[in-house]
Amino acid sequence: MGLLVIGRDEVRRLLPMSACIEVMARALGALGEDQGLNPLRSMLFVPDRSGLLGMMPAYLASPSALGMKTVTVFPGNHGSELDSHQGAVLLFEPERGRMLAVIEAAEITAIRTAAVSGLATRLLARRDAARLAILGSGVQARTHLEAMLAVRDVERVRVWSRSLEHAEEFARVESVRWGIPIEAAADAERAVRDVDLVCTTTAARAPVLIGEWLAPGTHVNAVGSCIPSARELDTGAVVAGRLFVDRRESALNEAGDLLIPMDEGAIDAGHIVAELGELLGGRADGRRSPEEITLFKSLGLGVEDLAAAEHVYREARRAGVGTDVAFDTPNRRVGHGSDA
Repeated sequence: MGLLVIGRDEVRRLLPMSACIEVMARALGALGEDQGLNPLRSMLFVPDRSGLLGMMPAYLASPSALGMKTVTVFPGNHGSELDSHQGAVLLFEPERGRMLAVIEAAEITAIRTAAVSGLATRLLARRDAARLAILGSGVQARTHLEAMLAVRDVERVRVWSRSLEHAEEFARVESVRWGIPIEAAADAERAVRDVDLVCTTTAARAPVLIGEWLAPGTHVNAVGSCIPSARELDTGAVVAGRLFVDRRESALNEAGDLLIPMDEGAIDAGHIVAELGELLGGRADGRRSPEEITLFKSLGLGVEDLAAAEHVYREARRAGVGTDVAFDTPNRRVGHGSDA
């Protein structure tokens, strides 16, 4: 077998949302049990700060996997023919380092990010949560709608975007796709008032969600911001919410939604209740009452990409899909050591 190249359409087919939620539960559970390694991502900004190159290495003990996502993030691509996230996940054999696969990363990112929010919603939202607001109308809005439908019986959806036209198009297409009523809201407050679930999936650098809009018992998945200088939630929303994260280290180094309120003196690091892995392992409590506001701040982790890629690779080999490429050649200098 050569190096397997797996494209976007194949990723979408091999990584359905419901399966990915379970893959994320296993990966974050393993990380919570110290069965994985997830160093902070490394980011290189282009000179005008319009985009970045991110590198996210990771290791998992079970299923045994080693790899790295290399991805560009260009928020200005929203609304164009290109996704804001583009790149590849490189999958390696942990035992000897052999490269196994190159897997398209934008679709993995789109699916696994929403799947982690789906997992957080399953763990933290009220069981009867049925009214959803999505802020944003791009790729993550689409996959988050799918994830919310996978874990809760959503009956009604409102969507808001800075472009009302985009919100209306999202509502038209997705309401037909899922057979549920979706309303395009003219402003974010209108979208959020009196709902049970909120997903923020924007490229905003300043708050689009205000704490006073949130009804008691709401669960919020905050997804769009992943740098210290940008946030989607105002300080009031963060203070009001019982806060959970995918990884403390990532949140305390990368999450503007958390770091800006900390700089203001409104909260400290102790405002983080737990990681999702700690909830899965029974080492922390989630929602404590129907009236409590819960907040999941998602940063996105290398182990999530790695677990998704390992699943896609395994399913691709089983189904005989993807393209095998002759990439490496046998080492004919056995016994001569390294040239490094």
